[in-house]
Amino acid sequence: MPAQEITAKQARSFDLAAPPAGFVDDPFPWYDALLTHAPVLPQPDGSILVSRHADLERIYKDTTLYSSDKKVAFAPKFGAGSPLYEHHTTSLVFSDPPLHTRVRKIMTSALTPRAIARMEPGLVNTVDHLLDRMAGKANVDLIEDFASSIPIQIIGNLLDVPMEERGPLRDWSLAILGALEPTLTDDQLKRGHDSVTEFKAYLVDLVARRRANPGDPETDVLTRLIRGEGADGQLSEIELLQNCIFILNAGHETTTNLIGNGLALLNDHPDQRARLLEQPDLINPAIEEFLRYASPNQLGNRETTQDIEIDGVPAPKGTNLHLVIGAANRDPAMFDEPGHFDISRKPNRHLAFAGGPHVCVGLTLARLEGRIAIGRLLDRFPGYRLTDGRELGGRMRFRGYAKLPAVMG
Repeated sequence: MPAQEITAKQARSFDLAAPPAGFVDDPFPWYDALLTHAPVLPQPDGSILVSRHADLERIYKDTTLYSSDKKVAFAPKFGAGSPLYEHHTTSLVFSDPPLHTRVRKIMTSALTPRAIARMEPGLVNTVDHLLDRMAGKANVDLIEDFASSIPIQIIGNLLDVPMEERGPLRDWSLAILGALEPTLTDDQLKRGHDSVTEFKAYLVDLVARRRANPGDPETDVLTRLIRGEGADGQLSEIELLQNCIFILNAGHETTTNLIGNGLALLNDHPDQRARLLEQPDLINPAIEEFLRYASPNQLGNRETTQDIEIDGVPAPKGTNLHLVIGAANRDPAMFDEPGHFDISRKPNRHLAFAGGPHVCVGLTLARLEGRIAIGRLLDRFPGYRLTDGRELGGRMRFRGYAKLPAVMG
């Protein structure tokens, strides 16, 4: 439905738990309507949608009025004490200090600019190996054969997961993150619980092996997590295991989506692809525009800690706020012509990595992966072309492709 056909009445009746037909595939007309008519929108379940860039930026920065802790919200969603509940209430993204502070210190100490620079040669080798394999195929899937493989290998290297044991990581990650959708089927819930259980069992064994034979804490994040280096005190066993799962989840699907979305956007905007081929130095602002225009993570959450109002809308203590990142990154109050895709856009203060104390700890690594992957693919296959059969992932929270068939030219 074109933006002009979405009326104020329709926008004000939008329900994230029961979205209108076509919303998952193309939410952007609805985002435009929400920004225009209902930027702070109460939902039937008592939660509130917040869409404006300025509101999200303020909420991300304010850790007094807004909490990341989801114990209350996730108990009815997953079942208190269930595998998904244990994971999502223990991991970095859904925690407040002191756990958030301790875990974040460890991760930031392991992802310094120097440490990330040391990863670049291995990343280049991984990307070139995948490009070599695609060169020998008549048809490829840019997700299966390329985008999804890159973060799995990089994060596998960070945790020093043996190469022959990395097979299940992607499916575990997809199932666990899929359980964060606003509404779930029984099958999605079961797959999420099963994946946490299986992943945790694997990590118990991996951690035991690493305790017996520690790696170099300069390059092995798992050894660093075990020792609690960079933090005030060691992590409990549950905190350790669940944040290892989080490291994979946080860096896998979102980076896959960044790479896949970027390649699809360049295919669909040949004028912008031609600019990038003519001016390779535009790759850095291009990555930022991929992140803004088709944000890999479309939704975030916070919970109010006091009775407050947001733009005159009451938000009692404990209200779940849906932060609509995909809308905020198209907010005309922040971006000129927000619906225009421009790889040289500056400034570009998007919120694809959230903000405030919870800004994505791996944002520098994600940008590097996107730059190396897309830049080297364009250099090798400047005439790549998507073919029929592209398939979106079918999620509201995470936007990306499940399939992206192509010929490399």
